[in-house]
Amino acid sequence: MANGFSEQGLLRLRDVLARHVDSGRIPGLVALASRGGQTHVEALGTMQHDGGAPMRRDTIFRMASTSKPVTIAAAMVLLDECRLRLDDVVDPWLPELADRKVLRSIGADLDDTVPARRPITVRDVLTSTFGLGMDMTALGTPILNAIFERGLTPNLPVEVPEQDEWMRRLGELPLMHQPGAQWQYQISSDLVGVLVSRVSGQTFGDFLHERVFEPLGMHDTAFHVPADQLDRLPTLYAPPTPPRASSSPGTSPRTAAGAALRRSRAAEAAWSPPPTTTTPTSACCSTAASTKAGASCRGPPSS
Repeated sequence: MANGFSEQGLLRLRDVLARHVDSGRIPGLVALASRGGQTHVEALGTMQHDGGAPMRRDTIFRMASTSKPVTIAAAMVLLDECRLRLDDVVDPWLPELADRKVLRSIGADLDDTVPARRPITVRDVLTSTFGLGMDMTALGTPILNAIFERGLTPNLPVEVPEQDEWMRRLGELPLMHQPGAQWQYQISSDLVGVLVSRVSGQTFGDFLHERVFEPLGMHDTAFHVPADQLDRLPTLYAPPTPPRASSSPGTSPRTAAGAALRRSRAAEAAWSPPPTTTTPTSACCSTAASTKAGASCRGPPSS
């Protein structure tokens, strides 16, 4: 085995992965493991539940929330160059967040506020503690309703607006917590993207391409998939919504699961044209090998 893999260990790995595919819950997968200078890749199953093209080493996947570490890597480039410092107040770049008010309680009306004890810093934004974010225990409160109505998070009926309009809408709202007091999901990640864009003077997508993806050899990582490469992008699925699609006698588990989960191919087509605005919640696409290239970085890339 030396410092790499044992044959027995790789067989166990393949067995565990194959069980997930054979169960019918997923049509296929690509897994990559790297250790001691050795890399092992498993590509199992197909790209959709009713068969079709097999999964391949170069299959392109939607990175979803694993786009968030990529966003922080971009910010770390600016920190390494001292264009940002952790305890800098963000007001010069994000003036929409100056002079914040904070809700008296999570369930309070939007005008029931107290002054923020201090300004928001770069550290607050990078650690998702700037004071506003997703809290699934607070659904139905005025502040969560306002976040949804303004399109400040993805996957909602209200489309996420372009960067400056997104900031304007964000600046209309009070904070849910005092800066630095509470970790919260989602919104900080988009705010990091805006911060990177405004400090660098580039779009977030261009900065990532020039300063992160290209230097690290992440050639298959981007915010969209070229039209001539869409055959490498698997069908997009989501959990079923009641009533669950029924299967007829003799239907295989994989086909039945696909009937319950499939989204329209229009969802895949939406990944082809370059987005009009790029934010962390736009979510990147990447391959296993391209993601490994980024994860293998020994330090922040420099010009």
